[in-house]
Amino acid sequence: MPKIIERNQKILGGQPVIKGTRIPVARVVALHIQGYTVSDLKKDYPYLALSKKDLQEIYRYYLQQLA
Repeated sequence: MPKIIERNQKILGGQPVIKGTRIPVARVVALHIQGYTVSDLKKDYPYLALSKKDLQEIYRYYLQQLA
């Protein structure tokens, strides 16, 4: 699991979330699919420190979970 993602039963019932937040990985992926860029995500979630590399790791992790 990438360092940017964490799972904790006490946070959203153990869904994978962005580390240090309650933002589900599935939400970030859905926004990315809709065309959100890293800067768009930072506008909506200013406390979220994501890079393009982080977004790629999140997307790759999500795709692996679907396989």
